[in-house]
Amino acid sequence: MPFPEKQSMTRDQVIVPKTEELTVLFAENFSAVQGQFIYCIDEAELVAKLNGLQQHRNWPRIFCREAGLIDLLQHHDFRGLEFSPQAGAPVAITGCEKLIARTGSIMMSTRQSSGRTTSVYTPIHICIAYTSQLVYDIEEGLTFIQQGQKNMPSLITLATGPSRTADIEKTLVVGIHGPGEVYCFVVEDQL
Repeated sequence: MPFPEKQSMTRDQVIVPKTEELTVLFAENFSAVQGQFIYCIDEAELVAKLNGLQQHRNWPRIFCREAGLIDLLQHHDFRGLEFSPQAGAPVAITGCEKLIARTGSIMMSTRQSSGRTTSVYTPIHICIAYTSQLVYDIEEGLTFIQQGQKNMPSLITLATGPSRTADIEKTLVVGIHGPGEVYCFVVEDQL
């Protein structure tokens, strides 16, 4: 029996969920890969939940390099930010380019001031994103990054939950080659 022909579909034939549904789809898929999803109605609630998490987990300091996030957190009286290089900080906060609902992935690139290493070197990564950053699939995310750019960033990465690796005996280990915990705070955009 011959191998069946691949059915070609155009992008217009794929049904893309509405923004509210993208939030739910991302939350389900991100949680399925051991990510911790936290929805916030506004930035004040974001900082309140982040303060609560920091106190509950007893994190002494949190590293952040992105000026926009630092301003946001300081505006809402978040305490415990570290501005020096992340060596020794147990937690790093970054933004992202997009959130990929279909896979529950966080898309980041070197266009961000957090660079290549911030989300990788600390044991715990916290991503702060907005509902307007949700897209259905990787193609939409890459299209966004490419828009208005002469060159693509030197690195585009997808973080899909905590770092996972397996040894030769196929024993899964979490957090060896990257963060062992990943939190994603998604803030509702205020229109």
